[in-house]
Amino acid sequence: MSIFDTPLDRRGSDSIKWGKYAGRDILPMWVADMDFAAPPAVLTRLQARIAEGVFGYGSPWPSLVESVLTHLENEYRWCIDADWLVWLPGLVSGLNIACRAVDGAVLTTTPVYPPFLSAPRFSGRPLQQAELACREGRWVMDENALTGALTADTGLFLLCHPHNPVGRCWQREELLDLAEFARSHDLIVCSDEIHCGLILDTDKRHIPFASLSEDAAARSITLMAPSKTFNIPGLGCAFAVIPDASLRRRFLRAMDGIVPHVNVLGLAACEAAYRDSTDWHRELCAYLAGNRNRLEAAVDALPGIKMTHVEATYLAWLDVRELGLPHPAQHFEAHGLGLSDGRDFGAPGWLRLNFGCTRATLDEALTRLSQACR
Repeated sequence: MSIFDTPLDRRGSDSIKWGKYAGRDILPMWVADMDFAAPPAVLTRLQARIAEGVFGYGSPWPSLVESVLTHLENEYRWCIDADWLVWLPGLVSGLNIACRAVDGAVLTTTPVYPPFLSAPRFSGRPLQQAELACREGRWVMDENALTGALTADTGLFLLCHPHNPVGRCWQREELLDLAEFARSHDLIVCSDEIHCGLILDTDKRHIPFASLSEDAAARSITLMAPSKTFNIPGLGCAFAVIPDASLRRRFLRAMDGIVPHVNVLGLAACEAAYRDSTDWHRELCAYLAGNRNRLEAAVDALPGIKMTHVEATYLAWLDVRELGLPHPAQHFEAHGLGLSDGRDFGAPGWLRLNFGCTRATLDEALTRLSQACR
């Protein structure tokens, strides 16, 4: 039995995920928040930090910074300088800051995590959208669509890497093509790599966009956090890696007056996650891959619903258009399953399902999914 089979009752807690359907028999499988306890090393470090009893303003300390640098080098063969780090209270903050820091219109691909669509608007930037293409059951970036959406004033490309919600782990050739596209059109690339620790296919690995070349690094803002991989999003700790000093100054200026310090518990958890939770992380990815396989097999046997292979993340992107439902999310809620509405991702007729849960919960969800489809 895996440690991830241990049920945790989050009903009646402060959980946004479970509180959405309080009092209703609906399994919440919408927001990207796993139903697993944080790694033991993280819990131990937090308990020790709480025991200190003082919670004044804090800043990153040398061993924390070293844990980040070591993690990036060991996991992704990416060697960075400590000066490149900018600490943030959340990755979504980073997306919004990037839109404020870079002049011009903002280009992204759809479907995509909803803040990619709202951050440009909040920053007063025009949003340009290019649809991803699904070819032979695999999502890819469409260069013709990208070029067609581009205008002379486009300054920023928002990249979701690995991709939420389609589950792609972009490979080197794809990233090199994107880097050349960015170079030829003089774009800054803000790469959201928050799911980089959740590669489920053992024959693939995450490649940071900024690690591709000197030019890619110079035009990059990489956003990372331990929050998704180690299930600590409520602790609010993330960071940007910005190699170019001028771009980093612009990013820092855009933060002035609106972005608070990272809380000290988030910083403590970050160090313990990256430094002391390797075995937990390995077991998590194997467990999620098992859940992914179970889900893919179930969906393959159901009428009116399809999904592509999930290479990374714990999120499945379900095509339910053949069911002809006017309100897909409401239909599945009526059958006891709370999923994310594809409309919010720029894709009506699709749904996102979070399979970061115990196998028992997933099996119950698959029963309800079958009933809803049939």
